[in-house]
Amino acid sequence: MKRVTGLGGLFVKCKDPETMYGWYEKHLGIARDQSQAVSFNWREAEEPDKTGTTVWALFPETTKYFEPSRSPFMMNFRVENLEQLLQALRAEGVQVDDKMETYDYGKFGWIMDPEGNRIELWEPPSERSSGTE
Repeated sequence: MKRVTGLGGLFVKCKDPETMYGWYEKHLGIARDQSQAVSFNWREAEEPDKTGTTVWALFPETTKYFEPSRSPFMMNFRVENLEQLLQALRAEGVQVDDKMETYDYGKFGWIMDPEGNRIELWEPPSERSSGTE
């Protein structure tokens, strides 16, 4: 089983997300899209017809979305089979969040690394296995 297939996103806590988005747009040309996050679009190397997206988003430093981690960031990795991977990780002794969420844009699960960083695992919908179009 393939485990991680790529970086799905990087989420960062900051004191003032609006000011930070403005700074990144002005100085680096990184602008938010309709989702209110930044999407970097790409194509699969092995299958150029498949497209995908890597998301970069800023969260207020008071967000509870990263909990129980105290880290100022959270990585999101794309995976092929979330349920199977979470089962394998549990068997390996990895701390796995009991909740899993499903949306039209994929399934999400969470784990903690040994230093207490929360990691989001994302299985894109099967018809868009490499990311969003």
